[in-house]
Amino acid sequence: MTARAVILAAGRGTRMQRVTPAAGLSPAQQDAAARGLKGLIPVGRPFLDYVLSGLADVGIARACLVVAPGPNPLREYYSGPGRPSRLVLAFAEQPQPLGTANAVLAAEAFAAGDPVLVLNADNLYPAAGLTALRRLPQAGLLGFRRSALLRAGNFPAERINAFALIEVDAARELAGILEKPDPEAAARFGADPLVSMNAWLLPPTIYAACRAIAPSPRGELELQDAVRLLLELGERFTVLESEDAVLDLSRPEDIPLVTARLAAVEPRP
Repeated sequence: MTARAVILAAGRGTRMQRVTPAAGLSPAQQDAAARGLKGLIPVGRPFLDYVLSGLADVGIARACLVVAPGPNPLREYYSGPGRPSRLVLAFAEQPQPLGTANAVLAAEAFAAGDPVLVLNADNLYPAAGLTALRRLPQAGLLGFRRSALLRAGNFPAERINAFALIEVDAARELAGILEKPDPEAAARFGADPLVSMNAWLLPPTIYAACRAIAPSPRGELELQDAVRLLLELGERFTVLESEDAVLDLSRPEDIPLVTARLAAVEPRP
């Protein structure tokens, strides 16, 4: 059972930076969004406060934010006035934006040879799913039904259609993962497929796999490719199916809805 989590927060937030006055945001929200600072967008409190609070709620004692190098408002805030009180927060720098596998590599020293949760910084995951994931005796990931994301999350159908789909074998273990499927490829997963929201319990073997993969056609080192390599080498990943929602804060239009959903929540990071 792991008590460590890595949060991938080095992204440039380019989709969030497309904010316009028509988005109906407060001046503080507009400013943070325009700078691509998704974790610091105030949705009551900064969004990452809710992410860190959720991790503390499920028993995570140490978390690492993977950030870009140089002066960083996220690092400044969480090293100073926003320093968490319920978990120990560390930082790891991803020297260049070379993809999610490269971001995971940046946190190798933090993991200290143990399994770690790895999560997106712009998603708020359900507590039940994170609790089950951190307690797994082997590597694993959360899978979310498309219908649940549509029903209880804040995802339009067209955004979900671009997410990675999870193939599960008879033992409820990962058989494959298909990134950004076209409609024909997605059809074989059925009408209500399991969707990956990048919530993983990664084993210590992941770092060698991240070093071994080649860049994807997008020119990035993709975490999914490192996981595929581990599958080929015999690593097993348990797939935990969740019927709960995920709140996503990756685009300006997400901000008002996330703010409303979290209005009654008081985070305690």
